Amino acid sequence: MPSSTNDISERYLKKAIAEMNELGREVAEAAGPDRAPVLGSGHPQAEIFLLKHHPQPSEIHEGVAFFGRAGQAVLKSIQRLRVDPTAIYGTNCLKYEDEPDEEAQSWLGRELHIVQPKLIVVMGQDALACLNGIRFPLSTELETTQGSIQKFTPTAEALVVPEIDTALDEEDTKRAFWEAFKAVGPWWSELPPY
Repeated sequence: MPSSTNDISERYLKKAIAEMNELGREVAEAAGPDRAPVLGSGHPQAEIFLLKHHPQPSEIHEGVAFFGRAGQAVLKSIQRLRVDPTAIYGTNCLKYEDEPDEEAQSWLGRELHIVQPKLIVVMGQDALACLNGIRFPLSTELETTQGSIQKFTPTAEALVVPEIDTALDEEDTKRAFWEAFKAVGPWWSELPPY
């Protein structure tokens, strides 16, 4: 008897959760006892993948990416755009302090393979350099143009926006972040509901 679509989806979800847990264990081991790893947060099969370059002190303290004011700002933004918050996964390129670039890029590549997002929101030029540096299979190098959806791979697109952590410090930079980020709304509304 053939498996139902729900059974298959459930198996893929369990596999993604197991792979994320394994990645988390490897990151914690590499960070060692003296550094706090910061792991990605959100749905392990999210349509939208948020990417910052490095964690902030609140994220390091909690060990969770997008914990604190950046996470709150993103949540308010996606609510205004009517994006389902359970369709989001957020992470940092760097998982802990003084992490080598090669290691960071390797883990980021694995996260992308696990999540398989449809849209990657790249926050800032450092995150863009990190993402372009992994040379993801079948990817095209992303441009620095902010606020425009770009093709990343045959199955994923990308949106480059300003770096959110510093954008929240002043009204002009908040506005610039919002102007670029709000392209997520039309992109989301055009996704088929199945």
